[in-house]
Amino acid sequence: MVLAAGMGSRYGSLKQLDGVGPSQETIMDYSVYDALRAGFGKVVFIIRESFSKDFQEKITNKFADKIEVVFAFQEVDTPVPGMTEKIHREKPWGTAHAVLVAADVINEPFAVVNADDYYGVTSMQMIGDFLRDMAAPDHSAMVGFELAKTLSDNGSVSRGVCAMDEKNFLETVVERHKIERIDGQVYY
Repeated sequence: MVLAAGMGSRYGSLKQLDGVGPSQETIMDYSVYDALRAGFGKVVFIIRESFSKDFQEKITNKFADKIEVVFAFQEVDTPVPGMTEKIHREKPWGTAHAVLVAADVINEPFAVVNADDYYGVTSMQMIGDFLRDMAAPDHSAMVGFELAKTLSDNGSVSRGVCAMDEKNFLETVVERHKIERIDGQVYY
């Protein structure tokens, strides 16, 4: 599942569709390519209907003959299962909401990646192996990264900082904003 419904409000455009590679490949192109190499057989793009035509032209046609491509739409007003009151939002909901709006098109173990983050083939292989060999309704996993290795030299970042117990089970995820390295130390 590729989370690509972001509005790019700080960036100023749909960064998930901007080319970064030598032939204008997007970060998503690299992620899907790595997923293919890791044995994934389906990709679900979570997008907004307002840019589905552009998205399909720039992204889908590259992969249609290589992997099953499915779309789910996430809007600021997409109903949240189990919630009866309408909540006004300026931005799309987050990851959990994206998974819920795609529930009818995902019937197998799956991984979630952001359209504008690159994870690398090793991460895709690790999570692919887990999904094939160990995933179960009550047994899930994530690929984690050392915080210091995810920082930018070009400004601060936001990250979900994870804490594990002595058995390497996830205990908490705390969203931290404006994380940066100052004089060799990491601050938020």
